[in-house]
Amino acid sequence: MKTALLFSGQGSQYVGMAKDLAETYPLAKGLVDRANEILGYDLSAIMFDGPEETLRQTRYTQPALFLHEAPLLNVTDTRASMSAVAGHSLGEYSALYAAGVVSFEDALQLVQLRATLMYEAGDRIPGTMAAVVGLEDDVVRALCAELNTGNGNVIVPANFNSPGQIVVSGSAEHVRASMPIFKERGAKLVKELQVSGAFHSPLLAEAESGLAEKIRSTQFNDANVPVYVNVSGSAVTAADELKDAAIRQLTSPVLWTLTMQTMWKDGITSYREIGPGKVLQGLVKRTLPEATIDGIDTAADVQRVNEQGV
Repeated sequence: MKTALLFSGQGSQYVGMAKDLAETYPLAKGLVDRANEILGYDLSAIMFDGPEETLRQTRYTQPALFLHEAPLLNVTDTRASMSAVAGHSLGEYSALYAAGVVSFEDALQLVQLRATLMYEAGDRIPGTMAAVVGLEDDVVRALCAELNTGNGNVIVPANFNSPGQIVVSGSAEHVRASMPIFKERGAKLVKELQVSGAFHSPLLAEAESGLAEKIRSTQFNDANVPVYVNVSGSAVTAADELKDAAIRQLTSPVLWTLTMQTMWKDGITSYREIGPGKVLQGLVKRTLPEATIDGIDTAADVQRVNEQGV
């Protein structure tokens, strides 16, 4: 049976994340301490104790997620059983680390830069995102194209999460003004998300340019296992192609539904979410109802997996 490791993205964070890992496993504590040194501030204090308003800021959320997911990989044997990896948006950096593409230090520095650039972009150009439930992908694409009227009125599909669950992104006022139109066209639910910018949209072009420079100068290795990348949903192992995918990701939609469907077609039937919460497990269930799914988040999960030996 082929197993894919899936890495959670922004929105899954919670106060107290990874605290039990650091208290239980010296290896996890070592990574947390090393991350604080690299970053030059006490990220673990924000992760462990909050407050939630601070943890929710993009500049802290993204490195916090990586610093939850990387230790989980290192205190379990789950790497030994993986046939492929994928990460949702920010989670793709954890996937690259899991596949041996980037080192812990380089991945963390890339994630921190990405987070800072995205946070600053949200300050410069107010943007937001909204979940649209109950419409087909093509309907959302067509409606966004219709509503993209220029003069700063940007709205694009940003995340194709599962069949009938899509997130749109763009200029804050325009996204909010467009939300009732999605309802009029048949959406069951349209809800604005608590984010600090128009992620995966053209409004992040400047952030993408800044991140691209750092990615190009960072050592990327060929992947040990296929990495199914967000920008295409396809399996990639070559270092230069993985760099290109990481650069394009900021302004491109996350093709998560296609990623799951492609993995299934490639014979992957078992999926393990690595990171906080169960968001990706829910998306897999909706997309691949016959798949085997579990997750690793807490020290108790680590103990269960290590005892099972899978």
